[in-house]
Amino acid sequence: MKPPLLLIGQGSHDDAYAAEFGRFVHRLRCRLDRTAVDVSGGYLERATPGLSDSVASLVARGHHRLVALPLSLSRTSDDLGAAMEREQQRHPTLMYDYGRPLGPDPRVLSLLAERLTEAAADLSKPRALEPAGARPRLRAVDTPVDEDLHVEPGETGIVLVGEGSTDPAANAEIHRVSRLFWETHAYDFMTVETAFVSVTPPGVPGGLERCRRLGARRVIVVPYLLFAGGMLERVWAQALAYGAGHPDLDIRCAEVIGDCEPLADVVIERYEEALQLVH
Repeated sequence: MKPPLLLIGQGSHDDAYAAEFGRFVHRLRCRLDRTAVDVSGGYLERATPGLSDSVASLVARGHHRLVALPLSLSRTSDDLGAAMEREQQRHPTLMYDYGRPLGPDPRVLSLLAERLTEAAADLSKPRALEPAGARPRLRAVDTPVDEDLHVEPGETGIVLVGEGSTDPAANAEIHRVSRLFWETHAYDFMTVETAFVSVTPPGVPGGLERCRRLGARRVIVVPYLLFAGGMLERVWAQALAYGAGHPDLDIRCAEVIGDCEPLADVVIERYEEALQLVH
């Protein structure tokens, strides 16, 4: 029997993120059920089920070796290693192997390109907050758009937005992703600038301003994020605030990568890769 796959999320108080994380875990469970692989998901903090509960459940079902895969686009944090060491102390028979983070896999870059295309084709622009569910959430709201306005890709800038970190290497990785994305999927565009949601500059307004000064007539903000939630809302809110002061600049915001089959393909490949390294 193959070892189970444990998908590990950082954790968030945001219900939208938790719901999409849960749907993705279910997708993987359905995909790998064909090969009798158990799939579970747990969070490092701020959400349930916690990592400790998920590991305990797997051990209770008779699993003593697992593949732990951080469901993250960035580098693995030290918190994950410390958390898994604590689980090994709680369950002395437990052994685990890590799967590589998803990172700038070519299929992830292709998904970003799809979200870019969708945003470029959408004539609605994010210009207001409207209620969505239990609390206000930024949504793309229809606004008057000059349908005769023709903007070439060479007049369009892209701002790729990562989360931001206190780790310089993690921030440098986002810059690397921006360059890879430009050269592989967005070379016809004016530029691909890098921005961060928080912690480190430049923020989303800084990326937008950079594009404006380069002469862009349109800018598409592309979040380098897996799932919707509070982080995405902060990206959109920063873009909205900047756009309010620059009405002549056409700003559009793409969606996150989201729960989808191509992302599941990447995760399954990481899982199989981890198994091969064991043998």
